[in-house]
Amino acid sequence: MRCVIAGGGTGGHLFPGMAVAETFMEREPGNEVLFIGTERGIEARVLAGGKFPLKMIHAMPIKGRSITGKLRALWSLPKSVGEALNILKEFQPQIVLGVGGYASGPAVLAASLLRIKRAIHEQNVISGMTNRILKRLSQRIFVSFEETKRYFPGGKTVVTGNPIRKEIIASGASREKGDRFTVLVFGGSAGAHRINMAMLEALDSLKGLKPSLRFIHQTGKEDFDPVSKGYEEKGFEAEVAPFIDEMARSYRRADLVVCRSGASTVAELAVCGKASILIPYPYAAHQHQLINAQKLVDRGAAKMIRDDELRGPLLSETIRHFFDHPEEREKMEEAIRKIGRPKAAEEIVTHCYQLVRG
Repeated sequence: MRCVIAGGGTGGHLFPGMAVAETFMEREPGNEVLFIGTERGIEARVLAGGKFPLKMIHAMPIKGRSITGKLRALWSLPKSVGEALNILKEFQPQIVLGVGGYASGPAVLAASLLRIKRAIHEQNVISGMTNRILKRLSQRIFVSFEETKRYFPGGKTVVTGNPIRKEIIASGASREKGDRFTVLVFGGSAGAHRINMAMLEALDSLKGLKPSLRFIHQTGKEDFDPVSKGYEEKGFEAEVAPFIDEMARSYRRADLVVCRSGASTVAELAVCGKASILIPYPYAAHQHQLINAQKLVDRGAAKMIRDDELRGPLLSETIRHFFDHPEEREKMEEAIRKIGRPKAAEEIVTHCYQLVRG
């Protein structure tokens, strides 16, 4: 069977798609997966190594753009649908799965025109605009949260959870104990300037713990140099990278995670059973990161610092608290594991098979 996975832009869209692709390839010998994305998305770099083939279309975002930007995006839509049509005619998939991002809409629309089976996956609690439009064209809709079902037709909507890559799931079953308390810091696939700067400021108040701490920090491209220098100048042991390719190992080594609260990140934390300090991105559509974080806090599964309250002293105080209270970390790890759905990708692939084979 051949499957097209369309979308990307950010890791929050791409990585669930990769998890489904891995599972689809393992389901049956001879299966093939093709990704459709855009040059501006993270897929152009992450998939460049050839793990999965990638075809590009010239899709553009509509939401959050100026009137001129929206008009340009709408003007480019026929071209991007045409490009998707050509890709689908050449590859001849049995099913197209849209995972969100710029390329998802044109590809699912093209699949509809060609009468290819179609499905979408919604990662967040509140559905995004693209998926609200695509629900009319999709024959199966997968959602990560029970609450999300209200945005979609009940007869074709299934709660699966958010798919996680197999290497991350494997990390949930093991931990690398080091000689230091290890804090993993990241702000999504592109980094987060606010978290980066707050972390550097927090180091001043963590001097007393310096011999006992280690940091693994994903900065994004822009902040790599200043953050690297900051750790070095303040004498902290740190592994700093613009992007962490081996995130699975980083999770295994981490005693505490400081991060944003996108749907994919929350799903990974749950599967890996990690105590975390969540700092929701304040400009996320429909405040979905705040909603994600609050859901975990309410269950005793995470600690939250709102972005407008984020300061170095508060961050250092919270890190120190978890360092001093391992019993609280253990309770948090136990609570968040109960939320994890490691079989999400397998469920989605099974439903796709059922859809194709009737």
